[in-house]
Amino acid sequence: MDKKIAKIYVDRELCIGAASCVAIAPGVFALDEENKAYVVNPEGADQETILLAAQSCPTRAIILYDEEGNQIYP
Repeated sequence: MDKKIAKIYVDRELCIGAASCVAIAPGVFALDEENKAYVVNPEGADQETILLAAQSCPTRAIILYDEEGNQIYP
């Protein structure tokens, strides 16, 4: 990925609590009391790990944006 991830958004409507993001990037993601993922620290892992965590989501609930606000994943 050549663009820097500036914002991580979790779509709670899409999240099913699979927790693959938490397994890959526990410093970035956690599950709340509703078993939905949320961002605890957007700088809790390197860019590659954050992208892998987003790609691991079965419902593509994790949306990544660059510094200009452009969606870079999915």
